[in-house]
Amino acid sequence: MIRKATYVDLRNEEDGESTTNMADYYFFKEGFTEEEIERIKKIAMKYPALDAGTGELETSRHEDSVRKSTVRWMTDNENKGELDWVFKKLFNMINEANDHLWNFNLSHAEEAIQYTEYLEGGGHYDWHLDCGHGIQAQRKISITVQLNDDYEGGELQLWRGQEPVTAMKNKGTVVIFPSYMLHRVTPVTKGTRNSLVLWIGGDHYR
Repeated sequence: MIRKATYVDLRNEEDGESTTNMADYYFFKEGFTEEEIERIKKIAMKYPALDAGTGELETSRHEDSVRKSTVRWMTDNENKGELDWVFKKLFNMINEANDHLWNFNLSHAEEAIQYTEYLEGGGHYDWHLDCGHGIQAQRKISITVQLNDDYEGGELQLWRGQEPVTAMKNKGTVVIFPSYMLHRVTPVTKGTRNSLVLWIGGDHYR
């Protein structure tokens, strides 16, 4: 299991998912504060913006019809320890969600956190899974952090059961879901959608 630390349960019992359906997801309404989000954005600007791709390494193919966004891969290789507090907060929430819903055997986080920008005028990511071949085959849990909410469109939709549901988009919200769950980001029609994405891996499915 990923290292655990003391956490504050930010989930409202009426709002949080409470069943054991493997297609459920989990969210925290106020996972990050305004001050923490501004701190994250300043760190993100230290890394180069790249056109997002699709495929095993997320940069292997560029197909605007499928995905149109820019990404900044935030690692601690050059700024050692600068992201430790972000990982710690996310691990706390991930462990709660996993203990409550899936009980996956988790072993590691991918080294980089993805800072993503979906721009006005069609920034989007069509229906897809986060798990796949190669390194992606080990992905068990996906995490998205809403860094702003002053935009239109750009909704994170999850395919839950027989229909899609739209995740909460309030600034600071953390959405956690299994990496095998179909999801998409609808086209942004006004403003820019900023988010963090992280994946947690474990043993291959059997």
